[in-house]
Amino acid sequence: MISIDRLGPDDREAWEVLFRAYIDFYRRTEPDAMYERSWREFQEDTRMHALGARLDGRLVGITHFLVHANTSGPDVCYLQDLFTAEEVRGRGVARALIDAVAEWARERGCGRVYWNTHESNATARLLYDKVAENRGFIRYQIELPPQA
Repeated sequence: MISIDRLGPDDREAWEVLFRAYIDFYRRTEPDAMYERSWREFQEDTRMHALGARLDGRLVGITHFLVHANTSGPDVCYLQDLFTAEEVRGRGVARALIDAVAEWARERGCGRVYWNTHESNATARLLYDKVAENRGFIRYQIELPPQA
C-alpha cells in the first residue's frame, strides 16, 4: 500500500537521491547549494512544500509544490516537481502524489492545481492525460542571470 506524507528530517538522504534523479532526467545540473536550499524550504513548509510516497516504508516518490496568487480567482497550486523511482513506476505512486497535492490544495482553498512536463515525457503524459486536462498552453521563459 502507498502512503503519502510530509518529508521529515530522516528522509533527507532518500529525498536527495530521488531529486537528483529527477534533475538528471531533465538533463540539468544543479549546484549542491540548490538541494540544501530546497530541503530547508521543505522543512520550513511555508513557501515551498514537499510530500513523499512510501511503499513498504521506503521513500519511492516525491513531489514539490507551492501556492501563488491568481489574478482571476482563488490562489492556485503549482506542482513543480514529481518523480518516482523507476522500479515502482506503473504502481500508482505518481497518481497518489498528484491526488495528495490536489487534496492539500483543496483544503487550503486553491482554485486549481497545475503543472508542466516536457512534450517528450510520453510515459508521464499517459497518466497526466487521465487525471488532468491539457489546456494547450505553451510555456515561454526568460533566464535571468544572478545579479553581481
